[in-house]
Amino acid sequence: MMSTPAVLLVGREPIRRESPALSSLRARWRSDPLFRLGGVLVALILLAAIFAPWLAPHDPRRGDLANDYLASPGRRFLFGADAQGRDVLSRILYGARLSLLVGLVSQTVAVTLGLSLGLLAGYFRGAVDLAVMRFADITLAFPTLLLLIAVAAAIRPSLPVTFVIIGAVGWAGVARLVRAQVLLLVKSEYVIASHALGGRAHWVMLRHLVPNVRSVVIITATLGIAGAIMAEAALSFVGLGAQPPTPSWGAMVAEGRDLIRVAPWVSVAPGLAVGVAVLGFNLLGDGLREAMDPLSRSRAGSA
Repeated sequence: MMSTPAVLLVGREPIRRESPALSSLRARWRSDPLFRLGGVLVALILLAAIFAPWLAPHDPRRGDLANDYLASPGRRFLFGADAQGRDVLSRILYGARLSLLVGLVSQTVAVTLGLSLGLLAGYFRGAVDLAVMRFADITLAFPTLLLLIAVAAAIRPSLPVTFVIIGAVGWAGVARLVRAQVLLLVKSEYVIASHALGGRAHWVMLRHLVPNVRSVVIITATLGIAGAIMAEAALSFVGLGAQPPTPSWGAMVAEGRDLIRVAPWVSVAPGLAVGVAVLGFNLLGDGLREAMDPLSRSRAGSA
């Protein structure tokens, strides 16, 4: 059972002890440079997305084809211009908004589906568990990228459709992790006691199970954002994601693939942006996993 922070009374002023998870997170941040690097990279991507209208030096959708066609990087265009005369830097900054949005929305869908189905499978077991896990196995049996392309090709490409598809495809991994945790938690004394006191299924799941699988869900969602960014870039690369003139890192890479020898900055710069974003979320997720994993904390405490 998740323990609440202890409260000590000194005179009339309560003193709250820091929770073990938060203490471990702070210690991990101080000791792990890769964790800090991931946090810094994610923060930079987040700031770029939030302040894109103020940071972007030019309009990301409009360009001067006559005068700025494939302009080289310089004072006017720090990262150069594309084949439409549009500023590459401005499009990268606005593309960060799309990448973060697809990561957050798709993982919200994936976590909602995966958490709900994983809880039902692990708690009720039997036929419910069998049906949910076989459906998850079918979903995981198909290569994720091919499944995304097939579903996106069957539906008219649009941003909402892209968000939902990426999230719907990613639910299975979340469900399997949640189910595994719930199968262990239902044997705990506090869950058995709650049943003995007449606690109903929805109360037990919301009061006792969800708080104890929260760390697993947070870690999985953080790592899943990186995968969602890659998936959106891949769909946009083949023309099934964001449609022109919406700035998208994957679409920008696709636009510059035929110009790689003439104007490499058109595709290299957005490609690097995808790499930085994915690296940042992966490093951040790995650090969270090490800090929030109870086994890792117990090993650190015994060392």
